[in-house]
Amino acid sequence: MIGRASLTQRAALASIAAALLLIGVKSHAALATSSVALLASLADSALDLIASLVTYFAVRVAAIPADHDHRFGHGKAEALAAMGQVALISISAIAIGWRGAERLIAGAPPVRSEYGIVVSAVAIAVTFALVAYQRAVVRRTGSVAIRTDSVHYQSDLLLNLAVVAALVLDQYLGVTGADPIFGLAIAAWLLFGAWRASSQALDQLMDKEWPEAKRMHFLAIASSRPEAKGIHDLRTRSSGTHDFAQFHIWVDPMMTVAAAHDVVEAIEGDLAREFPGCEVLIHLDPEGQVDHPGDLLREIDETREQIPE
Repeated sequence: MIGRASLTQRAALASIAAALLLIGVKSHAALATSSVALLASLADSALDLIASLVTYFAVRVAAIPADHDHRFGHGKAEALAAMGQVALISISAIAIGWRGAERLIAGAPPVRSEYGIVVSAVAIAVTFALVAYQRAVVRRTGSVAIRTDSVHYQSDLLLNLAVVAALVLDQYLGVTGADPIFGLAIAAWLLFGAWRASSQALDQLMDKEWPEAKRMHFLAIASSRPEAKGIHDLRTRSSGTHDFAQFHIWVDPMMTVAAAHDVVEAIEGDLAREFPGCEVLIHLDPEGQVDHPGDLLREIDETREQIPE
């Protein structure tokens, strides 16, 4: 079975290949037709290429195993890359929106060209296939970098659809102003996508807890062993495609260390089957024991007083 790191890297390489293909096709079409709409679509694909290169670098860094200086791994490289992509998405949205507003005010019609429609249709087919593949990878890996990269290509998909719709409406149906209106709609959709992507990346950078349903499922598995008398102080977070969880578990105070160790090993095995790749840290407590921050501070102070000058 292909690992998460390999899947995310393949998805990033696929997006780079698609961006290069689209840039080549759109460059030729923009020069051949002098279409401002196609030129804007070309600029959007160029931004997609930059974002895809950043994504590829990020997922490669995120796949590097934990080392002495990064004990929790390098997964947050994905979230950092996602924030960079959000900036590019926002720039693209503002540029497209500005151009759409200018054209709407000036009343300039889009360029009439069947060739532009054909090129946009090819771009739509390539982009649709890429977005479908990216979504499949995101479902399997949860990668925020690939998810954010996919937003770029969804915008490219909509932009090409808008170009086709504008040309068809103007050339064949006589509807003027379609191009700038579609451009403004895409700009608004892009900004919404950027806001959504930034919130997901920030959640990882700020170590936000897992969704409640995922936490409850984790607790149900962790407490399923009869030797587990209770669980408290569960803390969870995600970093790239990696999950981390730690908690305290109550066991019988009379249980031997070896027996308690076997219980922990069994619980870790149960969790590994339901949450593959999740790094779990379990702290043992005698049943009924709860450590409070104040108690810990008092213990530290008492220890310091016992240390001779």
